Amino acid sequence: MFDFFKSIIDMDRSPVVICNTEHKIIYMNAAAIKNYSKYGGEKLIGRSLLACHNPMSCEIIEKVLLWFKESRNNNMIYTARIEKHNKDLYMVALRNSEGELIGYYEKQEFRNAETAKPCDFSKSLV
Repeated sequence: MFDFFKSIIDMDRSPVVICNTEHKIIYMNAAAIKNYSKYGGEKLIGRSLLACHNPMSCEIIEKVLLWFKESRNNNMIYTARIEKHNKDLYMVALRNSEGELIGYYEKQEFRNAETAKPCDFSKSLV
């Protein structure tokens, strides 16, 4: 079952950086490694996410983590709009089977229309 979930994250074209509740980066998909290559890419795994952000962003991340901890119903929050890349950013809580907070990740949703033709088997999108 684990392989199925890992495959979903690995095949996502958006960067996925997964952190534990201590802000330690525990996983990056291929898109994240490529996207953050100028900051170290895969070498970021094991480091604090907070070391990669400015003080204002760190404060927001801390506030969101506290909000996630307040209630098992607090699981996703909109955090920013990056107009330059036409995307919205969200922080998403990760919980174990008992509903306890075990970490979080940033979800990026791009608002660009798909340019591929439907069912064009000649090209891979990943």
